[in-house]
Amino acid sequence: MNTITLIPWADWLGLVCFFALWVGYAAFAKAWTQRRQSLLATTNRYRRYWMLQATSRDPRMLDGLITQSLSQTPAFFSSTSILAIGALFALLGTTEKATELMSEIPFAQATSLIVFEFKILVLVAIFVYAFFRFSWCMRQYTFLALVIGAMPSPEDFEAGRFSRDAYVDKAARLVAAAAESFHDGLRAYYFAFAVLAWFISPLAMVLATLLVVGILYSREFRSEVLAILRD
Repeated sequence: MNTITLIPWADWLGLVCFFALWVGYAAFAKAWTQRRQSLLATTNRYRRYWMLQATSRDPRMLDGLITQSLSQTPAFFSSTSILAIGALFALLGTTEKATELMSEIPFAQATSLIVFEFKILVLVAIFVYAFFRFSWCMRQYTFLALVIGAMPSPEDFEAGRFSRDAYVDKAARLVAAAAESFHDGLRAYYFAFAVLAWFISPLAMVLATLLVVGILYSREFRSEVLAILRD
């Protein structure tokens, strides 16, 4: 309770607004996709096309290479998350120097050591969440590789011994789930940048969070890439 009371109410209010915008945007994006296809939903169609093409190929070396290539990106971000967490914990050991440095930044709000450390721990929590999403994405791509490896031959599909549509749907849902996990982890990185503005002031963090939400919306629903993929 003492820790809670030592943190100013403005910081608590800014933190509540931050998470409300994060969770609210995630819910909005999922609901809005039903009316206007997002970048993730649009690329899911291509993922299904990929799995449909995979059922007609034998051997499926190309599909294995694509899966391996896709898994490298979440592996990179997963490692980066661990490095960021380590750096933040290292920063906890030098909070006095860090607070002195922040106090020299124009418009930066003066904060106590406990508030500064609390802000660092919030950043740690965000990168931990990102790590779990990226590592889960990597595992899902491993499952996808197993599904592709166990995929029946084109002749078996043509003979009707296996249902092509059922197999394609299963594999497409799996690769879409991996993409969604990666999407969640990458979104956490975007919002982590908004938390950096918290070291200036709670208001700066809220404004930065609104900016991040605007950037995410424009890229997911109004980007040039999305218009190309829709055509």
